[in-house]
Amino acid sequence: MGIAEAIAIFVAGAAAGTINAVVGSGSLITFPTLLAFGFAPVVANVSNNVGLVPGNASAAWGYRRELAGQRSRLAWLGMFSALGSVGGAAALLVLSPGAFKLIVPVLILASCVLVLIQPKLSKRIAARRARTDQAGHAERGGPLLAAGNFLAAAYGGYFGAAQGVLVIGLLGTFLDESMQRINGAKNVLVGIVNCAAAIVYILFAHVNWIVALLIAVGSTLGGILGARVGRRLPPMALRIFIVVIGVVSAVKLIFFS
Repeated sequence: MGIAEAIAIFVAGAAAGTINAVVGSGSLITFPTLLAFGFAPVVANVSNNVGLVPGNASAAWGYRRELAGQRSRLAWLGMFSALGSVGGAAALLVLSPGAFKLIVPVLILASCVLVLIQPKLSKRIAARRARTDQAGHAERGGPLLAAGNFLAAAYGGYFGAAQGVLVIGLLGTFLDESMQRINGAKNVLVGIVNCAAAIVYILFAHVNWIVALLIAVGSTLGGILGARVGRRLPPMALRIFIVVIGVVSAVKLIFFS
């Protein structure tokens, strides 16, 4: 790996950390970057996941004020996040690399759609919350939220791009909370998913530790930045940028790998 490639991966990690803290689609930056430099898709996915864990932690820390009073809820949902993530990570290791090449382009394109429709999803969540009485929903969201969170975590353990969008949608649907508190909870749950998957990958898969380290440092700084000033970024421009990169990545996997 040359100096230019290392710098590009570091910058991609920083961008991903920032985006993950605010939107939750950072892997659509880092994963295509690694593909562009010739890394095998599974190795790129594994190394990217391990590298993004510190960024998840810094983003969660940046939202610590919004997390006040959510400890019990996050402990409950976090258990399902960990279990689902381990299942998804195991599926990645058990299925053939050929299956990954077939499945991931579909997941990337679906993630791009989720990134684009998230503003409408957020508006519907806000409208629904406005119609909810002051009692709101149960603190933990009930069994449907737990089941949905498990499935989202399984997706996150397998690939994970835009899993944050899925989690925001689930939390916003089943909980009567502000979007900022939901986003803080999302950062914690996605961090649990990535951490659980990273443990599986470290034990049973091949991690490119240079790549993981570059992304880890970049995503940690990006997570801090995203938690502080990410809300000021033009959201639509950011979404369009993510979607363009995601579509290019999917096309590359389908036609050139």
